[in-house]
Amino acid sequence: MEAKDYININKETWNNKVDVHIDSDFYDMEGFLKGKSTLNSIELDLLGDVKGKKVLHLQCHFGQDTITFSRMGAKATGLDLSDKAIERAREINEKLGLDTTFVCCDIYDAPNHLDEKFDIVFTSYGTIGWFPNLDKWVKVISHFLKPGGKFVMADFHPVVWMFDNDFKEVFYNYFNTEEIIEDESGTYADRYAEIAAQTVTWNHPTSELLNALITNDLELNCYNEFDYSPYNCFNQTEEFEPNKFRIKHLENKIPMVYSLSATKK
Repeated sequence: MEAKDYININKETWNNKVDVHIDSDFYDMEGFLKGKSTLNSIELDLLGDVKGKKVLHLQCHFGQDTITFSRMGAKATGLDLSDKAIERAREINEKLGLDTTFVCCDIYDAPNHLDEKFDIVFTSYGTIGWFPNLDKWVKVISHFLKPGGKFVMADFHPVVWMFDNDFKEVFYNYFNTEEIIEDESGTYADRYAEIAAQTVTWNHPTSELLNALITNDLELNCYNEFDYSPYNCFNQTEEFEPNKFRIKHLENKIPMVYSLSATKK
């Protein structure tokens, strides 16, 4: 598949999801506009105090986390492939009277759209599966970090992506062997939404991610794994504690999420 094909396919998919997501209970826009933070303890524990820091948020969707950084006192910039998401992010930012910056582009091409260095680069939840090559992705992260700057990431564990949608069988390869092309209806934020889309994604083993960091001047500070998801975005889940979700029949037997931080040498 040509690079432009997967980018265009995924861009159209995310453009189609934006308005549904903004209107969904999942994203709780009403609560957000009233001041609710959208960041979780998983990532906050690694981010520390961001006040006065320049933060670049990759794959920001329509900007809730990015704007949360602004509310925390950071100078925040959000970047996303979806032009419709960025348009909505700018509207929300203006409505709230904040100074968050938003840029629309493919992450691989970001150095051609943004000429700054940052104290922190951040990305979270459902991110790396959209990229065929993690080494190329981490080169972008390294490019934007100041020396001594910090990369913080939280995402769904690669073990999760091995299963079929109902977590009944191992369906996909753990390793990055080929692109995964799927047709889906609805969306994780509203499973009954009347939208249909195609996605092109890749599975990435932990070794691929960690080696991409190591070979691009990023020193790993910590790597954590969690037996729950802070979001109810999968099938067959149960909420065993407030805002902690597991696959009911798998209990705490698989990792659901990981987080890491790394420093630019």
